[in-house]
Amino acid sequence: MATIATYTKAGAKATTAAKLDKTVFGVIPTNHELLKQAYVTYLANGRENHAVTKTRGLVSGGGKKPWKQKGTGRARFGSTRNPIWTGGGVAFGPTGQENYSKGLNVKAKRLAIRQALSLAADSGKIIVIEDIVSKEGKTAELAKLLAKVGATKNTLVIVENHTPELLRAANNLPGVKLVAANYTNVFNVLNADAIVVTTGALTTISTWLGGTK
Repeated sequence: MATIATYTKAGAKATTAAKLDKTVFGVIPTNHELLKQAYVTYLANGRENHAVTKTRGLVSGGGKKPWKQKGTGRARFGSTRNPIWTGGGVAFGPTGQENYSKGLNVKAKRLAIRQALSLAADSGKIIVIEDIVSKEGKTAELAKLLAKVGATKNTLVIVENHTPELLRAANNLPGVKLVAANYTNVFNVLNADAIVVTTGALTTISTWLGGTK
C-alpha cells in the first residue's frame, strides 16, 4: 500500500496519510493497447447516431417515368429520383440505424481502469480528501475547496455517493467532472489533470477493483 497526502473536509492537510491499494493504484507495466481499446470503447458506446440520408424511396417526386423506355436513344430510367441523378436519393448513406458500439469484457475493463489509476498515481494526480459535503449546492464553496487541495485544472471528483446538491455544485464548475466511485472509467481518469478521491470512494474502488478481479 502506497501512502499519499490526505486533506480534511475543510481542505487542510490531514495528520493521517491515506494508503493506496497497490493492486489498484500500483499496476505495472502498463498495457497501452488495452488502455486505448478501453478508451475507444467508451467513446464508441456513447456515440449518438444522428446522421440520416434519404434513399430514392424517401425523396419526394419522381413518380413519373422521365421518358419512354425505347426509341429515344437515351439510357432507360424509371424515376428522376435515381441516385445518379441530381436531386435523387442517396444509395449507401447512413440510415440512423447503424450500431457503433464496441464490447470489452469485464476483466479487461477493470484491468484497464486499474492501469489508468496507476498511471495517475504515478504522475502525482491523485488527491485524497476525507469527504466532500455540499448541503446547499453552492458552486463557490466547492471551487474554493478544490483550489485548497490543488485541483485547479481539469478535475475528476470521485465520491462514494453523490447527492443532488453536490452534483449541482460540480455541474456549474467548468472542467470539473463528478462521478460515483463505481462509475469510474478510463476515459475520465486519463483526461483528468487532477483526481480528487474521498476516503469513502477509495474504499469502494479498492473493494470493486482490488485483487485480480
